[in-house]
Amino acid sequence: MTTAPSDDIRAQWPFLVVGVGSIGKRHIANLRRAGVRRIWAYDPQRERVDEAEARWGVRGFASLEDALAAGPKAALICSPPVYHIPQALAAARAGAHLFIEKPLSASLEGVDDLIAEVEARGLRTLVGCNFRFHPGLQRLKALVDQGALGRVIFARAEFGQYLPDWHPWEDYRQGYSARRELGGGVVLDRIHEIDYLVWLFGPVEEVTGLVGQWGDLDIETEDLAEAWLRFRSGVVAAVHVDYLNRTYTCRAEVLGARGTAWWSFAPHEARIFDADRAETQSWAWPRYQVNDMYLAETEHFLRVLAGLEPSAKDLRQARHILQVALAVKASAAQGRSVRL
Repeated sequence: MTTAPSDDIRAQWPFLVVGVGSIGKRHIANLRRAGVRRIWAYDPQRERVDEAEARWGVRGFASLEDALAAGPKAALICSPPVYHIPQALAAARAGAHLFIEKPLSASLEGVDDLIAEVEARGLRTLVGCNFRFHPGLQRLKALVDQGALGRVIFARAEFGQYLPDWHPWEDYRQGYSARRELGGGVVLDRIHEIDYLVWLFGPVEEVTGLVGQWGDLDIETEDLAEAWLRFRSGVVAAVHVDYLNRTYTCRAEVLGARGTAWWSFAPHEARIFDADRAETQSWAWPRYQVNDMYLAETEHFLRVLAGLEPSAKDLRQARHILQVALAVKASAAQGRSVRL
């Protein structure tokens, strides 16, 4: 009996997780759940590596250089955004396929060099896009793609959550979200909204942004942002993200010529109003677990590595999405719209 390519990868390939903070730990746990046997880890904070060794039996390394010299077949870059490109470039030069957490980086510096290296070596890549694996957003995309709303005219994406509630076990002011030098701030931190809007409607051609710090969180980075996006497809979208909302909010609305659709992350549901039939249809996933979308993302990455399906978000797609996010900040700073 022959094994599937992804089964061979799970059993034989060493996977290196670079950065063992909360998202790195999640990926280690999910790789284990997916049946990956050989997991390595590196983090400059040695106690994080020690914890991963104790909890999941990973092989820890004292330096990134030592870890890459050992020859990982795939690397998951889960460090703060400012380190993504240099670490990913080092891993690519060592021959490792790449998963890079969102955002791709905190700037465009070095991104094209990484793309060139990856493409020259024929490496496979996936950049973090876990919301694309939520069944509610997948339903929303299917409705858009099937033309159930008619011509799409407008969309709205909204996120808000009080930053101190994100990681209540640690001082939020020390996390990367709050620190400018690590690439924090709500625009890049919540690039998810831009990501799934591009997934739904295609490339963006013009951006107008309002970005600032209006709360009293005592952080270095912006805590609220509003943006208008004009897509090449003709769709216009409004985006709101903040670190200030004391009630978790994560939802989207899509307005079409023949109806309107809504998606909400909590509760996990989607709805559509069909104007022609004057009726509303709804779907709900009441038992949905947040980690399910991360597990689905992990399984997708394993299939990408095995050549079984194309990447949901490769480096070139991620570059455009990062460019849009940076244009939101540039527009706010310059007081004018920015064309891409």
